[in-house]
Formats: sequence, structure tokens, C-alpha cells
Amino acid sequence: MSSEIPAVTTLTEEESAFKDAVREFAIGEIKPLVHEMDKNKEMNGDLIKSLFQMGLMGIETPEQFGGAGSSFTMACLAIEELGRVDGSVSVLVDVQNTLVTNAFLRWGTDAQKEKFLPQLAQEKVGAYALSESSSGSDAFALKLRAEEKGDKYVLNGHKLWITNGGEAEIFLVFANLDPSAGYKGITGFIVEKDTPGFSIGKREDKLGIRASSTVELVFDNCEIPKENVIGDVGKGYKIAIETLNEGRIGIGAQMLGIAQGAYDATLEYIKTREQFGKPLSAFQGVQFQLAEMRVMVETSRLMVYNAARLKDSGKDFIKEAAMCKLYTSRTAEKVASLAVDLYGGNGFTTEYPVEKFYRDAKIGQIYEGTSNMQLQTIAKMELG
Repeated sequence: MSSEIPAVTTLTEEESAFKDAVREFAIGEIKPLVHEMDKNKEMNGDLIKSLFQMGLMGIETPEQFGGAGSSFTMACLAIEELGRVDGSVSVLVDVQNTLVTNAFLRWGTDAQKEKFLPQLAQEKVGAYALSESSSGSDAFALKLRAEEKGDKYVLNGHKLWITNGGEAEIFLVFANLDPSAGYKGITGFIVEKDTPGFSIGKREDKLGIRASSTVELVFDNCEIPKENVIGDVGKGYKIAIETLNEGRIGIGAQMLGIAQGAYDATLEYIKTREQFGKPLSAFQGVQFQLAEMRVMVETSRLMVYNAARLKDSGKDFIKEAAMCKLYTSRTAEKVASLAVDLYGGNGFTTEYPVEKFYRDAKIGQIYEGTSNMQLQTIAKMELG
């Protein structure tokens, strides 16, 4: 790694203070709501307002647009600390920062930035709409159709599995303007929630991150003004690919947080839970499992911080992003599973936190590129 990039485990004083502040906020404001939000499958509205007030919804957004004007690494630190308490809140902040805001910063026109970035930083949740029923790993097999009509584009079709869709008011939507051109016909559009012809459809009932909304979007002759095209016409595939490359580091940070949360809960539990007249932590077999968990968590942290530093330094990070998402998602599932094991019967009940960490961890190997897709990316870059 280049000498100009700080060591991956080193945080500046500012970064450390920010990380601590987010952790304090997560423990004080989010933790008391976690069980209720998970049970009700709904994000607390007042909590969303608090996320904006804390400046967590526009971390990289320049100060002139109402954001914090900070770095991608700082966004990942926030995502990690939130995931340590609740994966649902973590992914809401992740999508807002690493996908939606990031796309506006890189591809938005000056007018689009002036209009939408202050809203996204201060009051409105954003969503990123790429997936469809026929386009999961094959992300560009899009059937949502856009047709040019005068000074507008008309969208018809559906999107599925859209994170933040239930809370969002600003959507980045990818549609095919020219199916005969394949992926070169894909174009990105900015769709506001109150646009006629646009509606929210089915909300998915999920295994984990249940408070995070995952919805269907419906477009029925939905008219979008031409000034709401983001990037160039026919360049939507480029926006999607490059944004998702960065988003994978954010998911890595979320999975790191979930793994750390499961580890923290386990460490506390085994010191107090007694069997055969002594605490679980006194048994060598338990100690070995704890050590394995710690190693996986710390390795994940190194990989996330390294990928984030590379991104902030303007260096190539695509392979590192794929590796960190692959490894951290495996780590989160493994560590949370061991946590349930060490809690025994208690770990299988909702009274204790580890069953939720276990449920929340699974999605990391699926969204924003499955583990198989990450393996494919890594292999291709190794082979050249």
C-alpha cells in the first residue's frame, strides 16, 4: 500500500471522536428501540429525524449543500457503529450515503446538486432502484422501460427489493430507454415520491433487517422531466456499476458492525453465565471459539478500512471492495452463529440480542452483489 495512505488500523483524532460519538448515539438512542422496530417491521420516524440531526445522512455532502463535508471513511465508521447496535438503521444510513448521495456527487448536474443534496442531507431519505424480478445478479436485464415523449420520459414497469423504499422521498431509478442497445440503453432517472404515476407496492416480510423497508416500486405512465436524467442518456450502467463498487464497502462496514455487536454481546455473556460451577469463559473450548470470533472481526475491520482508505485516496479499490464484502459477510454470519451457540437456549430466543444479529447477517451475502459475484470479480481482476 502506498506510503501516503495511513495504516489501515490508524484513525485520526477526528475519526476516533466521530466513531465514539456515533457509538454513544447508537447505544443511547437506537438500542432501546431495536426490539420494537424489529417486531413491528418499521423504522421509528423520530429516530430517522435524529439521524439527520446528527449529520449522519450527508456525511460526504459538501458543507455548501448542508452536509458534513467529510470522507467516505467517516461514512463507513458511522455505518459500522450503527450496525453494532442495529443492522436496519445501519443499512438505511449506508444506502443514503454510499449509493444515493454518492451518485449525486459524482454524476449530478450543478442544478441537481443544488436541488437534491440539501434535501438528502437534512430531511429526505433516498433510495437506489436497480433490481427487478428478472435482474438480480444479472443487474442489467432491466425490463423497466423509459420512452422519450417531448420534454419528458415516461416510465412503465416495476422495481423489486428496493431498500429504504418505504421511507424514501427521492429515488434513483434505472430504466432501459433502448432495449435493442442492451446495457447501453440503460439510463438513470431521479424520481420524487409525489410524481404522478409512481407508487409504492408490496413491502417484503424478511428474515432479518426487518425494520429496514424493502419494497416494490410501480411505474404506470410515470412522467419524468428531462432535467431529472442523472448522468448522460445511455450511461446508467456506468453509474450503477461504479456506485455499487463503493456501496460494497459500505455493506462491508455494516457486516463488520453486526459481527462486532454479536461478539460484544457474547463476551459479556460468557463472563457471567455459569455452568458446572464456573463461568463459561473459564472453559478452554469456549475461549478458543471466542478467539476465532475476535480474529475474524479484526480481519474484517482491516479489510473495510483498507478499502475505504483506497477509495478516499483516489486509488483503485474494486478488488478490495469485493474482497471486503465477501469476507465480512461470511464473518458476520459465522460470528453471529457462534454467538447463538455460546448463548445456548437463550441465544435462540428474542429476549437476547444474538438471534437478531444472526438473522441480520445473512443478507450480507446477497444484496449489492452476491458472494459468487464477488468471487467472480476477484478472480477476473487476479487473472487480468
